[in-house]
Amino acid sequence: MSAFWIELLSDALLLLGGLLAVISGLGIVRLPDFYSRLHAAGIGDTLAAWLILGGLMLKSGLTLVTVKLLFIVFFLIFTSPTSTHALVKAAHRFGLKPWMRRPAEDEGGNQPS
Repeated sequence: MSAFWIELLSDALLLLGGLLAVISGLGIVRLPDFYSRLHAAGIGDTLAAWLILGGLMLKSGLTLVTVKLLFIVFFLIFTSPTSTHALVKAAHRFGLKPWMRRPAEDEGGNQPS
């Protein structure tokens, strides 16, 4: 593969990862409860980090930097889902209830019959 296509793919991965990180950050701010926010953080930020690190690996070529970035990716594969699961389990044990829509908040303000 030529250098032009590698640079183009690298830039696309970096751009997509950055966009996904911003969307995940908006989800953390906008979602209603702890569980939803943690879902946005756990899924979105993990995938964004993978995309960004993949783009950086393509930019660096086959060097020691690539090996170090690969170690970071493997570290994220194991730690991010584990930490998200541990936080959700601790919140559930603490008694934190998920957000539920109240009947008065339904569209049109009508209560269900």
